[in-house]
Amino acid sequence: MARNVLVIRRRTANAVGLAATLGMLGYALFTQHIQALQPCNMCLLQRAAVLALGAVFFLAMVHHPRLLWARVYAGLVGVCAAAGVALAARQVWMQAQPLGSLPSCGADLYTLLDMLPVHQAVGLVWRGGGDCQAVTWSLFGLSMAAWVALSLTALGVFGVWNNSRRDPPSIRFLSR
Repeated sequence: MARNVLVIRRRTANAVGLAATLGMLGYALFTQHIQALQPCNMCLLQRAAVLALGAVFFLAMVHHPRLLWARVYAGLVGVCAAAGVALAARQVWMQAQPLGSLPSCGADLYTLLDMLPVHQAVGLVWRGGGDCQAVTWSLFGLSMAAWVALSLTALGVFGVWNNSRRDPPSIRFLSR
């Protein structure tokens, strides 16, 4: 009986994770610059989390470490993905509240960062609702924040699994 198994190395899987994060960022920029959907403050923080996750995938791909450091990358992937999921889940929660029921996050993120220390600006954005409550884009009934949460959950699980496992010796097809 023939059995074909495709074995994928960690480096290749990290490249796939990097490509997925670049695709997410590319689509976010497309919606902003081509479709003219201006991102809210929470959207910008989610982009930062996706960018950080992509950076970890890139470093893991370039470094291609042995198991100990690969597990460090697995932890970093988990932290970045969890931060992004938390931000996206918070925005989904805000979007579920009645419009106007949350205080406004005020100025845009860049202005807040100019006026306040980073931790205060992020805290204000985290508590605020303002334009972060508005659902301006949806697909199959889910807002962009919900899709970001789902995507980062999948990428986080994939990245942690990939960087926690032993790397096979080579890419090959096995036949028996």
